[in-house]
Amino acid sequence: MEEFEGSASSKKTKTIYVSTVISIALVLLMTGLLGLILVHAKSLSNYVKENIVLNIIVNDGAKEPDVIALQKQINANPYILKTQYISKELAARNLTKDLGEDFVEFLGYNPLLSSVDVYMKADYANNASIQIFIQQLTKNPLVKEVVYQKSLINMVNQNIRGIGLVILAFAGILLIIAIALINNTIRLAIYSQRFLIKSMQLVGATKNFIRKPFLAYGILHGLLAGLIAIILLLLTLYFAQQQVPEMTILRNWFEFTIVFVAVIAIGILISGLSTYFAVSKFLRLKIYDLYR
Repeated sequence: MEEFEGSASSKKTKTIYVSTVISIALVLLMTGLLGLILVHAKSLSNYVKENIVLNIIVNDGAKEPDVIALQKQINANPYILKTQYISKELAARNLTKDLGEDFVEFLGYNPLLSSVDVYMKADYANNASIQIFIQQLTKNPLVKEVVYQKSLINMVNQNIRGIGLVILAFAGILLIIAIALINNTIRLAIYSQRFLIKSMQLVGATKNFIRKPFLAYGILHGLLAGLIAIILLLLTLYFAQQQVPEMTILRNWFEFTIVFVAVIAIGILISGLSTYFAVSKFLRLKIYDLYR
């Protein structure tokens, strides 16, 4: 009879632990998904900013070696991500392809000028930084003008800023919900062990001695839940990229790794703290309070 009761108690405890790990893993999965959304949103905003082009038009008659020297000078600027030299001939071929007819043959000459297409780094793709860059650039006698869409850059930055604030606010709310859910799950799991905690205390066990195994299990549950959540996140990423192949452009494994480490850290931290406070609560209770 005692063996049966011990076996039943053991199965009940294992069931509680398994359900606790699964519950925490699902909450961490939601947190991780939001983290991936934040990472993808940041990557997307950087991608958009870094594909805004500034056309540096050079004066007619400028020699190609001088223009290439100008391009190297531009590349040395810390604001610049990359540049591309567009010769008069290449510009004519591109325009002919777009128009579907040879305008050079029709006009009898090539009216286009050589240019350098400039792509700014994401952190400097704003009108303030671009104006500083243009002021420095227009001092060069080779530069005729700089053409770019000022209104487009304003719109891109305003939209990205607004979307970023909304996502951050949503992330904060979800993080609070995640903490509350994990805390309640662990409190319920510890509640089922309240008589064991009080029995150990009555036979003379110290508070730290009682807390230690519960904390160890709490940290272990947080770690296991975090690993399960990461596996589910990787599967989600895989299927998402299968459905939308363009997402590979935004893939950044370094940032993904930060999200995965954060998921495990959140799982361990919240599980450990929730376990500590839940056990401490039942250690303070009187025996008759355990039945309430």
